[in-house]
Amino acid sequence: MGRKFFVGGNWKCNGTTEEVKKIVKTLNDGQVPSQDVVEVVVSPPYVYLPLVKSILRPDFHVAAQNCWVKKGGAYTGEVSAEILVDLDIPWVIIGHSERRLILGESNEFVGDKVAYALSKGLKVIACVGETLQQREAGTTVEVVAAQTKAIADRVSDWTNVVLAYEPVWAIGTGKVATPAQAQEVHSELRKWLHENISPEVAATVRIIYGGSVNGANSKELAGQPDVDGFLVGGASLKPEFIDIIKSAEVKKSA
Repeated sequence: MGRKFFVGGNWKCNGTTEEVKKIVKTLNDGQVPSQDVVEVVVSPPYVYLPLVKSILRPDFHVAAQNCWVKKGGAYTGEVSAEILVDLDIPWVIIGHSERRLILGESNEFVGDKVAYALSKGLKVIACVGETLQQREAGTTVEVVAAQTKAIADRVSDWTNVVLAYEPVWAIGTGKVATPAQAQEVHSELRKWLHENISPEVAATVRIIYGGSVNGANSKELAGQPDVDGFLVGGASLKPEFIDIIKSAEVKKSA
């Protein structure tokens, strides 16, 4: 069974009500492959989730950019998995490198958050990736394997997990991992899943690429055998996001 292409748009900390409405209009008007070919999820800031959900086309879904590690309570500024479920938000991004690096979220903390979100019925885009120093030191595979292991230690059912490989040095820098570099890490991650979890999980879990993906490079990246889609940052706020979604056609014709 083929893995359905997955395109996520991470809007990060951007947007006003008017800008959000414009972005959604572009998405709603876009001609894209059917849901059989590609799954599309967009992730606006928390405060715009209900608005986007209410006006977005029904074949696209929404995701939160983060959620708290346990049940809600006296955690000022946090949003719990239960709150997201109450709002009927199906997806959440967890462990994005900006949270790991800027806010100090450890591998274990990310693993705990993934497990808790899944236990409440959310689907998770779980992020892994190495810094430039780690890549230059030749430790890329060890770093992403350790990040993945912290999730695997706490998760038994991978059905609702999408793994996003995002080399930190390629996020928002304009630098992109070459298709060969992306394929190499995705292949190593899949091999790790095969050896440490199960051949079935390795064959079915979608591993998507993030890091300066745009309309110009998405088709070539999509053509790599172990690249199952994208988690797009800046370009997801622009009309070219439609072109990135269309790159799913590369897999269909492969």
